[in-house]
Amino acid sequence: MFMNPSSACVAVIVKDGALLAVRRKYPPAEGTLDLPGGFADIGETAEESVSRELQEETGLKAESVSYLFSLPNLYHYSGIDIPTQDLFFACKVADTTALSAHDDASECLWIPLDQVRPLDFGLQSVRLGVERFLSETHFADGQQFCNSQEGQKT
Repeated sequence: MFMNPSSACVAVIVKDGALLAVRRKYPPAEGTLDLPGGFADIGETAEESVSRELQEETGLKAESVSYLFSLPNLYHYSGIDIPTQDLFFACKVADTTALSAHDDASECLWIPLDQVRPLDFGLQSVRLGVERFLSETHFADGQQFCNSQEGQKT
């Protein structure tokens, strides 16, 4: 028997120098910050998964997605540690007027990049992903990150 990880996808969205975060509505890490995302469904690509999760949690539609990096994780749920492979994607959204918290999110927040505190993110892999995202040189000002997403389609 093999203990292979489940796929989870995470959306990284920067607009006007701010990172989109959501507040977790349910355990684990209820009440802490998170990035939009969740588990991939059977028969769905990672790009479809991150787009679906983004829309379910925030009402936003991804115009484009682009793979950034992955991190291994243990997701503690109902007393069980579920090994996951968390895939982080840069997502571009053109229209943010539909932004509102749904599904697993109790609140949506735009946090200026210079005010993002990774320790406020409750899930370890997302915290590490936020740290990595913020430390990447070409993402430092957010503007280059946004511009790098031009032309990337799902």
